[in-house]
Amino acid sequence: MENNIAKMIDHTLLKADSTKDQVTTICEEAKEYNFASVCVNPGWVKYSAELLQGTDVKVCTVIGFPLGATTSETKAFETKDAIEKGATEVDMVINIGALKDGNDDLVKKDIQAVTEAAKGKALTKVIIETSLLTDEEKERACRLAVEAGTDYVKTSTGFSTGGATIEDIKLMRKTVGPDIGVKASGGVRSVEDAQNMIEAGATRIGASSGVQIVQGLTSDSDY
Repeated sequence: MENNIAKMIDHTLLKADSTKDQVTTICEEAKEYNFASVCVNPGWVKYSAELLQGTDVKVCTVIGFPLGATTSETKAFETKDAIEKGATEVDMVINIGALKDGNDDLVKKDIQAVTEAAKGKALTKVIIETSLLTDEEKERACRLAVEAGTDYVKTSTGFSTGGATIEDIKLMRKTVGPDIGVKASGGVRSVEDAQNMIEAGATRIGASSGVQIVQGLTSDSDY
């Protein structure tokens, strides 16, 4: 089971003080454990792609991260730039304030700016930041993401007030149906956590604790 879980993990390093040595380490770990991807900040995409060349480990990066408050044009440019540098998966943060304002048109167009920039070149995951939303807002965000053409919806950045919960994964899976991916991120620290998320409907796990998870250990990491 742990090996199967490894192929569902985005091995993540998104802290502001991430160093070259740390990025090198997560890329080497991703190769060793055959994780789905490494998820790094945009500044590390090119370097990670070089380290992972010739492997089946993908390079994932984040867009409009972690607040989602940049413009749609900026998010689209950031997406194109990341893909040019070697990213094959992009995790973008929605405009959370617009969602709370009920401005669904803006939210959908914001997501579309990224999905269209990535189309045919990279998978898109839409971070809705569940810890800041009501259940109604979570459902609305998921529906808008699907309408905008995303491949996945994702719970959290790991940098807000909370991470993934079983209840949120169940709600998101129910809302998006069987054909869209659901990524649980933030607070998945053990193989038990990961299995619970998968049973609830997650098809990808975002965690900085990937090695501990596949080794059956528990991490104290927040992400």
